[in-house]
Amino acid sequence: MAKENAIKLFQKQKVRTHWDEEKESWYFSIVDIVGILTESPNPRKYWSVLKTRLKKEGSELATDCSQLKMQSVDGKFYKTDVADTEQLLRLIQSIPSPKAEPFKVWLAKVGYERIEETEDPEKAFDRAMETYLKKGYSKNWINQRLKSIEVRKELTDECKCFKMPNFSYHRYKRSEINT
Repeated sequence: MAKENAIKLFQKQKVRTHWDEEKESWYFSIVDIVGILTESPNPRKYWSVLKTRLKKEGSELATDCSQLKMQSVDGKFYKTDVADTEQLLRLIQSIPSPKAEPFKVWLAKVGYERIEETEDPEKAFDRAMETYLKKGYSKNWINQRLKSIEVRKELTDECKCFKMPNFSYHRYKRSEINT
C-alpha cells in the first residue's frame, strides 16, 4: 500500500489514512479514531451523534471535515469523513473517554508550552535542542540542522519577495531529487 493510502496502527488497531501530496498533510478516518477511543460497537453512529452535537455547539470541526473514498473492510471504497491532524486533535478533545484522556493532558501541556514560547521565544529553541538531544543527535548535527532551517527560511522569504507566494522548499527539494 502506498504512502498516499497507508493504514496506520494506533493502540494495535487500524486507522485508515490518506496523504495529500499537494497540501502535504495526512488525513485520518474519523470513524476509525472514534471507534478506537470510544470502544463503541457502532462508531459510525457515535460519530453521527457527536457531529450533530458539535454543530449545535457551533463547532467548525463538524462542518469543516472532508470526505475521501477509503477502503472498507469489505474491500470496497466508500466516502468517509476524514480529519487532518489539527482537526483530529480537536476531535479527541470532544470525546469523553478514558482512552482520550492522555491525549487531552498532552494537548494541555503542549498548549501551555506554546503560550510560554510566545512570551519567551528562547524557550522554543531550548525545547528543540532538548528534543534533538533526547533523540540521540549530536550537538554538531543539531547546529547544522538549525542553520539549514535558517537558510531554508531565508530562501522561502526571498521567493515571497519575488511574488512566489506558494513556494514550498520541500516540494522544490523533492522535484530537484526526482530530476
